[in-house]
Amino acid sequence: MIQYRLPVLAVRNVEISKKFYHDLFDQTVALDLGKNVTFSGGFAIQEDFDSLVDIPKCTVLHQSNNMELYFEVDDFDAFLEKLRDCLDVELVHPPKVEEWHQRVVRLYDPDWHMVEVGESMEVVARRFLQEGYDVQQTAQLIQHPIEFVERCRKGME
Repeated sequence: MIQYRLPVLAVRNVEISKKFYHDLFDQTVALDLGKNVTFSGGFAIQEDFDSLVDIPKCTVLHQSNNMELYFEVDDFDAFLEKLRDCLDVELVHPPKVEEWHQRVVRLYDPDWHMVEVGESMEVVARRFLQEGYDVQQTAQLIQHPIEFVERCRKGME
């Protein structure tokens, strides 16, 4: 039986990337094998990826913009404050609101992998419910199933 485990990001310096994901995203190290580090969030970083998989170093692309790691936070404003303290982080775009009313920001990690941080969709649903929208209206606004919004409503009780 084949089991999917986790994505692995190629990095130039495992220590710099380990610090980045710990400091900005509160990721704890689940397994540290030196050049390979697995985080509690279910992804890993690998230094010398080209050597590991026997490919030319020049074929490991930086800033390919064809995938991203996705995180959610309950307090989006607090995350933005934390992000403002990281002067060397380059944004893909400034914070914005998606059509499903979720606030998001995308940035690059030290190796130019795209990382998205979005406001928790539970928080988005609860905000609309607290503003007086019913479950059906909220589901339509945030483009999520009614069952999801119902769970969010029950969590407010």
